[in-house]
Amino acid sequence: MEISVARKRLEEMRDDLDRTVMVLQGEHPLARGGISEAGDAGANLTEADRNQAAVQAALEQRVEVMAALARMDSGSYGQCADCAHEIPAPRLEARPTTTRCVPCQSKRDRRRR
Repeated sequence: MEISVARKRLEEMRDDLDRTVMVLQGEHPLARGGISEAGDAGANLTEADRNQAAVQAALEQRVEVMAALARMDSGSYGQCADCAHEIPAPRLEARPTTTRCVPCQSKRDRRRR
């Protein structure tokens, strides 16, 4: 994968995640200055929990995107963090934020189980 294409894609991902977080943070009625009614407290809490989980997931993904952009700047993008071999282009196209080649990621996943 050409580095300029990968950079553009990662920057677009970052911008999309930023927009998503902004929208999600403005979605909850209490975030917009709404008033919680006693009967809605349970529904508002679950909605707020789901909303917060979505915000957290987007922020975590943004951290991965920013780390990939930093690897581009340092010249290590596309290099496996474990074995230092080149990560195949199709893997980078499928997962532009990946830090490991398939064999190293598989080893890591097996150790986690």
